[in-house]
Amino acid sequence: MSDTKNIRNIAIIAHVDHGKTTLVDSIFQKTGAFRDNQQVNVRVLDSNPQERERGITIFSKNAAAVYKDHKINIVDTPGHADFGGEVERILQMVDGVLLLVDAFEGPMPQTKFVLRKALELHLKPIVVINKIDRPQSDPVKVHDQVLDLFIALGAEEHQLDFPYIFTSAKNGIAKYSMDDEDGDMSLLLDIIIKEIPAPVAEDDGGFQMLVTTLDYSDYIGKIAIGRIHRGKVSPGSQLVVVSPDGIVGKGTVTKVFQFDKVQKIEAKEATSGDIIAIAGIPDATVGLTLASVDDPVSLDSFEISKPTLSMLFSVNDSPFAGLEGKEVTSRKIRERLMKEVMTNVALNVEETDSADTFRVSGRGELHLSVLIETMRREGYELAIARPEVIMHYDEQGTMLEPIEHVTIDIPEEYTGVIIEKMGRRKAEMIHMGTLRGGMVRVEFEIPTRGLIGYNLEFTTDTKGEGIMSHVFINYQPFKGKLPSRETGALVVSETGICVAYSLSALEDRGTFFVSPNTKVYAGMIVGESTRGLDITMNVCKTKKLSNMRSSGTDESLRLTPPKILSLEQALEFINDDELLEVTPLSIRLRKKLLDPNARARATKKANA
Repeated sequence: MSDTKNIRNIAIIAHVDHGKTTLVDSIFQKTGAFRDNQQVNVRVLDSNPQERERGITIFSKNAAAVYKDHKINIVDTPGHADFGGEVERILQMVDGVLLLVDAFEGPMPQTKFVLRKALELHLKPIVVINKIDRPQSDPVKVHDQVLDLFIALGAEEHQLDFPYIFTSAKNGIAKYSMDDEDGDMSLLLDIIIKEIPAPVAEDDGGFQMLVTTLDYSDYIGKIAIGRIHRGKVSPGSQLVVVSPDGIVGKGTVTKVFQFDKVQKIEAKEATSGDIIAIAGIPDATVGLTLASVDDPVSLDSFEISKPTLSMLFSVNDSPFAGLEGKEVTSRKIRERLMKEVMTNVALNVEETDSADTFRVSGRGELHLSVLIETMRREGYELAIARPEVIMHYDEQGTMLEPIEHVTIDIPEEYTGVIIEKMGRRKAEMIHMGTLRGGMVRVEFEIPTRGLIGYNLEFTTDTKGEGIMSHVFINYQPFKGKLPSRETGALVVSETGICVAYSLSALEDRGTFFVSPNTKVYAGMIVGESTRGLDITMNVCKTKKLSNMRSSGTDESLRLTPPKILSLEQALEFINDDELLEVTPLSIRLRKKLLDPNARARATKKANA
């Protein structure tokens, strides 16, 4: 064993939208990762198109910066609770964390979740209080709240004496105290080098690396990412895959990559303490150890959190099937889902009694909707059923369901309606307090079932001004039946093209999701009814022309603009007897049974 290395391995952890990826941008700007005249995207690590569109980090990313002869390996983790499975694993790779907290919002549910994990692993925390330029922010008060959180989570005495810094990542400003002059990100980098422990060099023993993330390339196959615990590795090295029960696979390393700025670069050799990516080991799996053939010892692994929500993915069997997508068969869908499971380990795919249907389980609606959106962009057509919560049973046979901790920030005038709606969904209020600027923070514990389909309603109830975030906490006894969607659907009675004349005549029946000239089929849902019952209607009916009626008067029709649903909104809207048809060009809602007589018989049977 020799001296420590000039390497620092850190993860950036925070609640969603507190500025992790923007902070990485500022660090890169300070370390000269980009040329002066180089065109650089904002949030350079958010390379996935969906990450840019949604403005959140979905996949953890590895990057590296060089500062004062030290290599700083940075891991940017997702902040949304649905991708918490990524964060739990990433913390195994690093020696310290930057805990990022918004100077206005303070610690949020995901902040508590990721900090608890970091403290359990005895990682060195550096608290970064970000967005100090935000109006009505109170950085000093937030610092006190973070200290209270450390105490509440049972931090050890030395962890309570955490270093902290105030920043505005967007403006590249950092300072040790709010009274100081504005400094730059070099202050933060100095703290990282000083406070984060360096890995100890263990280059002499047999190679060991715990696999924490997987990537996949069509050219070189599966890529295992992790931190070298001991030894060295180079292309051509013979490695075995070791589980606690013994050797489960072997292979020859074809390529070794190290991280430089935001790219992977090939390396001739890598040594202990560095974060690397290895290709050529097809049996590599998250949580298992890669080790040298002559010393196959397993490292302490970690538990991957179980999925809480599942959906049925089926072959699209609507009348418009195969018109817009190129991948429509069950074999193609199965291949794609199995490929996803190889790298997305928080996902679970099971075959069902039907060869055309697969049960896909994940950590939440967003986790699964990102997969659906990715598949539709790749040309797949799917039929998706309503999300279902995964129940568990304890030793006594009691049914348990997942419970979420929900934090809601809303203007004061909406407090009453939100508390009433949450109460109907079996939520229990555990805290209520006021924030600056006339905002109120309310915290609940609610069954995961109660959140399915609530986002759309929440946005309407708060006029788009509310912020809701949630994180899974535990399983509790089943809370009883919850209210389903209170409105019915507007269902098409015959196949054809929507006509403005019909839509205008039927406007009083509800809110439409389609505009004139949209192709529809019998059994397709085109709107939300104002009543609690489904209404079957003909939206393709044209005006009968005669010497009394001319087609010209149609030009004076004034239609209410349709309510176009996004993928998440459509998933929230559908009921148990409905499906979501997803194609590369369209998102359609439909009844499972397209024939109105079959639907009537099924409803009668269910009521009986």
